[in-house]
Order: sequence, then C-alpha cells, then structure tokens
Amino acid sequence: MVLEIIGARFLAKDFGGSFYVWVSQIGVILIALALGYWVGGALADRSQRLCFLAYLLAPAGVVTVCIPDFAEPLVNVIIQRHPADREIPLVWQKLDPAMGSALIFLLPCFALATLPPYLIRLATQRLTHVGRISGLIIAASTVGSIAGVFVSGYVLIDQMKLSHIFRWTGGLTILLGALCCVLDRRFGAAGSKPAGQSATPGKAGGLDS
Repeated sequence: MVLEIIGARFLAKDFGGSFYVWVSQIGVILIALALGYWVGGALADRSQRLCFLAYLLAPAGVVTVCIPDFAEPLVNVIIQRHPADREIPLVWQKLDPAMGSALIFLLPCFALATLPPYLIRLATQRLTHVGRISGLIIAASTVGSIAGVFVSGYVLIDQMKLSHIFRWTGGLTILLGALCCVLDRRFGAAGSKPAGQSATPGKAGGLDS
C-alpha cells in the first residue's frame, strides 16, 4: 500500500492529480496482486523453504530502490510521444497514467503479492489449521496495508522526499529477504512435510496396529 499511495503521488507530478491517475494506479496494483497471488500459490506447492522468499523480495526491493532513477525516462517517453502543440486525446489521458503505473510499479507489487500464499503454505503443517493460519496471515497483511496507507499518506509524504521513501522501502524489502535466508539457515526447511501428510504410511487413515 505504500507503493500504491506514494506511487499515485509520484505519477501526479507528470500526469496530474486527476481521477484517471488514481484509477490507473489502483487498477494496476490490483492486477499485480491478482497475478502475484496466483503465481505465489503455484510456487508454494513447489518449494517450502523460507529462503526462497528472498528470491521474491530481493528483486522487488532492488526495483523499488531504483524507481527514482529509471521512472522519469520512462514517463518522459510516454508523455513526449504526443505533439506539444496538440491536446492529448481523452483516451490517452486515461491510458497514459495506466501505462506509466504498469511500467514502474507492476513488477515490485507483483513480487510482493506472491508472499501471502507462500507464507500460508509454509505456516500450514496440518489441514485442520489451514483456515486459522490463512485467516491470520491475511489479517496481518491487511493490518499492514492499513498502516501503510495512513503512515505514507499522513507522515512520510510530509517528512520525506518521494525518492527517499522509495529507497527506504526498497531497502527494507531487501533486508527482509536477507532475514528470510538467515532464519532458513537457523531453523532449516520450513514445511518440509506437505500439509495433511505428516502421518506415516503405516499409520495413515487410522490403520495403525
């Protein structure tokens, strides 16, 4: 949510603060979330190691850190393709912010969205706990999003430059990925036994002698 709120403010300096900018930013973030949830669920069924999260967090963090460096040239390409002596057609007034948002924010938000289904898979050791664990992780994610909205909107924008916010957010994301590697080395494989299959074959289904 920090990327969504700060990103909308970032796009507004080039595309204006119109309704289309907010629609574009929200729409692109939702697309990234949908794709990330789907891919994250598929990845979670293939690997249950905590260190694998670093491969998701590190690229997202690097891209976020570099947003102040690469975003401006991309936005200029979008804007400058329109003749300066003509009014921009209404359709491009709507689509240009969407293209800018997708080029800048789709990848990091997609990578971050893969985390909840992956964490649910890691934390779930028995099928009887799936509902409780998934509810807890989704609730925690939502609380984090709420905090991100208010902190970024009420505090960060007033106290920091947008470029610094991106760099701090990206840096924290990279550190979180490194922490996943440290914890994985300390505690070993997480969720090495598939959920619902912890019982040995001889004792499965109540067939133990």
